[in-house]
Amino acid sequence: MFFYKIGNKVAFSFIKYDKFCEISESEAVNESGLVYFLTALPLKSSRRSFSISDPSLLYLENEDLKLILEPTNNDFDIKNWILSKINSREIMAINTNYQSWESVIEYASPTKWKVNLIGLGDVGGMLLTGLRLLGGDCISEIGIYSRSIKSVTRWELETNQILDPFNDVNYPIVKSISEDELFNCHMFVFCASKNVPKVGENVDDVRLYQLEGNSEIIKRYAHMARENNFTGIFAVVSDPVDLLCKVALIESNKNSEGAMDNNGLSPDQIRGYGLGVMNARAAYYASRNPITQSYFSEGRAFGPHGQGLVIANSIENYDKELSEYLTEKTLKANLEVRNVGYKPFIAPALSSGALSIINTIKGNWHYSATFIGGVYMGAKNRLTNSGTELERLNLPEPLYEKLEDTFERLAKSI
Repeated sequence: MFFYKIGNKVAFSFIKYDKFCEISESEAVNESGLVYFLTALPLKSSRRSFSISDPSLLYLENEDLKLILEPTNNDFDIKNWILSKINSREIMAINTNYQSWESVIEYASPTKWKVNLIGLGDVGGMLLTGLRLLGGDCISEIGIYSRSIKSVTRWELETNQILDPFNDVNYPIVKSISEDELFNCHMFVFCASKNVPKVGENVDDVRLYQLEGNSEIIKRYAHMARENNFTGIFAVVSDPVDLLCKVALIESNKNSEGAMDNNGLSPDQIRGYGLGVMNARAAYYASRNPITQSYFSEGRAFGPHGQGLVIANSIENYDKELSEYLTEKTLKANLEVRNVGYKPFIAPALSSGALSIINTIKGNWHYSATFIGGVYMGAKNRLTNSGTELERLNLPEPLYEKLEDTFERLAKSI
């Protein structure tokens, strides 16, 4: 093990880096707060940084779907002080194969976040309302942008007039911003959308129907994020979130000639917000049947916001038929709303959007799609001071096989 001083930060590694000042372990032991573990993982399938949440991650050689599995071996010869920091989530792994890896050490997490949002349609407007009502203790300001000046003016006026007059509640200020200001923030929220099917239009998978149009829009803002050297979170809410995350990653890492150079957004900067509502829909249908009510305490949702979704009725007592029943009900929930004449945007905007974004900022467990082994895969996770921590579970074999199918489907899609 080698120990280093990088600026005023302490790092350690199994790799020897001649460019850094080497220090003794006794100097490293006394470091309070975050320390950094330097590793070197394959670029195409690995994140730039992540939380070391258990000892096995120190020995990771490649990232794949097994990141969501509980490690079978944690019997490693690790110093007690390092183990203590792992348990308190105070070790961030950094992949030094990324050219920009040193910027991760320099990044300082904000006390309160500035959030900028593009797209004020049905989902964007409802999401903004949720952030205004619920985000006062973690969001300082919400910048809003749309090509429609009237729409921006309307939402700025309306949301700033949401107020509980006789209680001590802080609300984020909502401000109209120009397109040039979109990446002057800690989190950029992409809610712009094109070709949303009208009610009554016969479309097998609404989310995939929007892929082509929304891909063209998100490419523009991925390039802008690159040009602005954006260091915050690029949050994707528009459908299909999982695939658009990958589009944003690829496009932001292309130079002016269209060649990949890995100088854009890192994989872990991009997060997709679509699984929250799928979990909420599964919970709704589970509550209506006594034999599936254990979903609330034992169940999980995995995968994309659409085809490939996997709902598990229970991790401890997995039942294939009950899980498939809940998955099917969840996938068709949006069609039930459409069948009565409405676009289903309220629950997605709040469950997948506002609530999940606020929980991301606060470091709470939530559902979102993060980069796992080259694809954006939805699962329970949280954003800690040391990076993203994925929930790791002892999954039944039949369930894991379903997740492998979903994983391969996503890998082939983009």
